[in-house]
Amino acid sequence: MPDTKPALFPQPGPPGAVETSDVLTPRFDANGLIAAIATDAQSGEVLMFAWMNAEALRCTIDTSVAHFWSRSRARLWKKGEESGNLLMVEEMRVDCDQDAIWMKVRVEGGKVACHTGARSCFYRIVELGSHEPGRLLRR
Repeated sequence: MPDTKPALFPQPGPPGAVETSDVLTPRFDANGLIAAIATDAQSGEVLMFAWMNAEALRCTIDTSVAHFWSRSRARLWKKGEESGNLLMVEEMRVDCDQDAIWMKVRVEGGKVACHTGARSCFYRIVELGSHEPGRLLRR
């Protein structure tokens, strides 16, 4: 039986058209996902990176609350649904070829974005030029 569910977004056109269009035509990868990065709306600090499918992107646009696709749980995931640390989207941008999303967010609840309790998921620094390649330093 064919899938009769309507598409959530129009199909992308050729690269030149996608780069100049004023219509959101996200380019999802072969797994139906698009990269999404969230930064703090005031400080610009990178908070987290995750994946969105079309439904997560649509839910985020409709509610102004960040939704993602959880690859490990294989389900739609509203960030903060359990912790209360919702990501309230103040601005959303798409890159030039529409294959990445950038959200400027305000974190509600405990003001942390990472499930570990850290403010940002990027709380470790990869030491460069070290004799111990790959050593991680805590920020």
